[in-house]
Amino acid sequence: MSAPPPARTVPLAVVRDDIRALHAYPVAPAAGLVKLDLMENPYTLPPELAGELGARLGAVALNRYPPGDPQAFKQRLAHWGGLPAGAALMLGNGSDELIHLVILACAGPDTVVLAPGPSFSMYRLIAAQDRCRYVEVALRPDFALDVPAFLAAMAAHRPAVVFLAYPNNPTGNCFDPAAVAAIIDAAPGLVVVDEAYLPFAQRTWIDELPRRPNLLVLRTLSKLGLAGVRLGYLCGAPELIAQFEKVRPPFNVNVLTLAAVDFLLGHLALLDGQAATIRADRERLIARIRAMAPARPGMAVFDSAANFFLLRVADAPGLFAALLRQGILVKDVSASHPLLRGCLRVTVGTADENERLFQALQAGI
Repeated sequence: MSAPPPARTVPLAVVRDDIRALHAYPVAPAAGLVKLDLMENPYTLPPELAGELGARLGAVALNRYPPGDPQAFKQRLAHWGGLPAGAALMLGNGSDELIHLVILACAGPDTVVLAPGPSFSMYRLIAAQDRCRYVEVALRPDFALDVPAFLAAMAAHRPAVVFLAYPNNPTGNCFDPAAVAAIIDAAPGLVVVDEAYLPFAQRTWIDELPRRPNLLVLRTLSKLGLAGVRLGYLCGAPELIAQFEKVRPPFNVNVLTLAAVDFLLGHLALLDGQAATIRADRERLIARIRAMAPARPGMAVFDSAANFFLLRVADAPGLFAALLRQGILVKDVSASHPLLRGCLRVTVGTADENERLFQALQAGI
């Protein structure tokens, strides 16, 4: 019998130093919990519609690759999304992939990606993965854009790509349109306005695409109620979209996603109705928590144009843990940025879930 091969260590040294220094994006386990941490639509499809969708998906040819360029589907999506004449769109496996593809297409040894802070954490993470330098411009204490600081940072760093989440995650506010316009007009490169929460903000920059050739509008269907199918789309000048298509994997959107979304494009009134319910419940829940705040030292709740809101308390980690013991999962963002000190990010749930959260807060856990 031959001797066993000598023991070897795992060759971690072949992994880039900067990748080994990163932390993977954390997703908390949520089984059995009231899930108010990831800005999902809490409503499922009605059983009859789910059955129709299942039948549609059952007819999909899983043995075949997705179409390379599903033009008919893209035209339906463009019509629904209000894409202006003369603009183009490309599809992505969620908006995260499209963020990566935009950065990748522009990446170089001296490429800078710039965004306000705090903002969506994936901008920083993907820029690091693509070996770009990430520059953050702090928001004002009220979470508004600091336009002079932003313009100065663009002049100093000459970013290839600027990201502006609209509304912003995790603060929930839509930036002043005049401030956004000033940044787009002064940017030396591309400005991506990320409209992930469009169903709740109902404010868009898509009509500005023909007038601002350096503008890109990024959207996802995740927050509308289709987080599990992972479909995003990027809108912009055809000349830009053609360049990004060169770095898009040829079969990045799978056939089940295409079939599911194509089917649901015919039933968007249902999803729009769910979004309207969430908007109304958001305002109701914020008002109720705000009414109790004067009796709770350190508590404040911020207005939001998204399907979540920020709640500031005296002891955010303590309240997070107490809610978790009550079976309620929110997001503790208190250590992620100085401006978020004491903050929890709370997704708006169903009426029953919102009531459970409110009763827990009112009980002073």
